[in-house]
Amino acid sequence: HFYFQQTDETLFTENETNTQRLFNFPNKTAFVKDAFHEAIAQGNQYMHQLCREKQQGTKFAPVYRLKIEGKSSATITLRLVNQELAEPFGKNFETVFKDRLKDADEFYESFHPKDSALDTDKIQRQAFAGLIWTKQYYHYDIERWLEGDPGLPKPPANRKNGRNNKWKHLKNEDVISMPDKWEYPWYAAWDLAFHCVPMSLIDPVFAKNQLILMCREWYMSPLGQLPAYEWNFFDVNPPVHAWAALSVYRIEKAVHKNTDVDFLKRIFQKLLINFTWWINRKDENDNNIFEGGFLGLDNIGVFDRSNLPPGSFLEQVDGTSWMAMYALNMMDIALEIAVHDAAFEDVATKFYEHFVMIAESLNEVGLWDEEDSFYYDLLYLNDGSVRRVKIRSMVGLSVLFAVSIIDSEKLKKLPDFIKKINYFRNYRQKTGKYLPIEHDTEDGSTLVTMVNKERLVKLLQKMLDENEFLSPGGIRALSKFHDRNPYSLNIHGNDYGIRYVPGESDSGMFGGNSNWRGPVWMPVNYLLVKALKKYHQFYGNNLKVEYPTGSGNFMNLLEVSNALAKRI
Repeated sequence: HFYFQQTDETLFTENETNTQRLFNFPNKTAFVKDAFHEAIAQGNQYMHQLCREKQQGTKFAPVYRLKIEGKSSATITLRLVNQELAEPFGKNFETVFKDRLKDADEFYESFHPKDSALDTDKIQRQAFAGLIWTKQYYHYDIERWLEGDPGLPKPPANRKNGRNNKWKHLKNEDVISMPDKWEYPWYAAWDLAFHCVPMSLIDPVFAKNQLILMCREWYMSPLGQLPAYEWNFFDVNPPVHAWAALSVYRIEKAVHKNTDVDFLKRIFQKLLINFTWWINRKDENDNNIFEGGFLGLDNIGVFDRSNLPPGSFLEQVDGTSWMAMYALNMMDIALEIAVHDAAFEDVATKFYEHFVMIAESLNEVGLWDEEDSFYYDLLYLNDGSVRRVKIRSMVGLSVLFAVSIIDSEKLKKLPDFIKKINYFRNYRQKTGKYLPIEHDTEDGSTLVTMVNKERLVKLLQKMLDENEFLSPGGIRALSKFHDRNPYSLNIHGNDYGIRYVPGESDSGMFGGNSNWRGPVWMPVNYLLVKALKKYHQFYGNNLKVEYPTGSGNFMNLLEVSNALAKRI
């Protein structure tokens, strides 16, 4: 039952599709589902009058007209309850309202860190509230969409060849975490993965179910691809699902004292299929360097990497880094399960080998530029020439994401895994092959990383330079170096370019409202902060860098990560 304060005006309509607006097909009734929008927002007086005169319907709204002066407020009292009330706004109303406020305060306060500042508590509460309120019921049956709804006009013939027409298996009917259910009321698989990490602090069950949901048979394609986002499920976004699953598992274990190995086993089985789909993606030179696809950082590229100049292909630093990170995440999941089930030791070794091969390729095929001390993409043209795309962006820093530490206590429980990685290491050392691994002789832990210590320091010099990546709000997606040094590239008479744009986008790529050419992007900054903490866990005070670069102020990587987090 819905109770509302007395108002002079109430509107009614029906929950019927506006076929005139959608399909240019006459409506069966004037009372369509968007009638209130037409009456109020659009100021349609005729529709307004119709809705006022209608005394019943499947949609209803009381209308309040308030004039609110600056710095003042007004209150409207409403109540939704599962029983009839004789006095819905009597004394009981205030009691219930205060009780619910108290419940909410106690809920959020239980997650605030001890001795935290009031401002940070408010930020955390607002962030959690945003996660909770952007859940949305989402119903999308692609086969039904292509064929049309019963009782409604047949869709245009070209729809059957339109977007997502190959995803007929996709039948979504769930409550899902949305990027923003007002502006972006559709899920995006990799956005959702990031949502689930903080969500696991307040609702780990929902977070785990969301990650598993994306891997279910009515979401994941038969070939193993996760649906990217509604606009084009075929797009290729960074594979962060395994990272999110591992993060959610660890947070639930630490905060809620629940070790849900069954969750890891369940999602691991599905991610094996997705990882295989990734590995089988096009690789022109068969060298573990990944190419093509909207990998989340295309917005800071010189061109849309999903639509390269004809006859060309791009060997991508970030595509390769994401896959290395994926392999390490899968290795870590397998190792965690193997502590409880030794049958998973073998597959952990397999993912370790995958990572080594990918890391070797990244460091030995020319993506590293010794002069600039940075990683750049390589563009292969149809005339056989190769261009290094010298853009200083988050793409080159993405190699830092792929890092893991295997502690000695866990290794002691995995004798077969130790035996196999020792054999693999010794073999590669004898044959002079690249091996991205370091051992700590003091505590026996093992660092697995894409970059050696020397290159790590060089990358951090760029990243922590205020004239390059370090901004007052975190790490820029595109270096400020390009403010005075715009990058341009001419291919077969066509000019491509990029420059530092810290404000609104000046490019029409990806809808135009997608500027990463200068602003700070939160998710990858979070990955950088977490990566720095892992590097510090291994190197400790044996590795200190200038922060900011050129300041003469040296910090260990934990201190740097905390300083970055404060800026963000």
